[in-house]
Amino acid sequence: MRLFLVCRHGQSLFNVDKIVNGDPTLDRGLSEQGIEEAERLAGQIAAVPLELVAVSPFPRALQTANIALDGREVPHLVDEELGDVRIGELEGSSIDAYREASAHSNRKERFPGGESLDEAALRYAGAVERLLARDEAATLAVCHEIPVRYLVNAATGSDELNGPLQYVANAAPYVFDDTSLQHAVERIRHLAG
Repeated sequence: MRLFLVCRHGQSLFNVDKIVNGDPTLDRGLSEQGIEEAERLAGQIAAVPLELVAVSPFPRALQTANIALDGREVPHLVDEELGDVRIGELEGSSIDAYREASAHSNRKERFPGGESLDEAALRYAGAVERLLARDEAATLAVCHEIPVRYLVNAATGSDELNGPLQYVANAAPYVFDDTSLQHAVERIRHLAG
């Protein structure tokens, strides 16, 4: 059995300011609380013999992973497809403006200049499939709230990617084996395809 620990990054400075960010080049990294969350994650995963850490290209994800690994020499794989939702013209807007956008409630509609939530879901499924195709016995993936939520809900057989789990805590590992993660990918493809 292979093990996959999937988690959201620690609290970011954008989280504190309630600003949405879908462009990794604009990411401002972790807040002080986010650093503490990543340090707690280090303790939670210390006994797991990780062979790979996969991260989104966002500095907040890489910073979380590096703090959580706490000096351990674990190979890194940066996967662009694990990045946050590409929100286009909403970049730098408030979280409220993001939630009010029609693309937020219509999964098939693209954010202006960005992608749809279904397109993001299929992108995440592809990234996870690539991890499943690898040979490592234990992998940590540090990405963002939405892909973690989608994976957890899909793995449990939900008919809705946004529920029943709606809130994903920062830097909290969700544990999958290869079978449950493959099931999640298949379910995401079914619901978002």
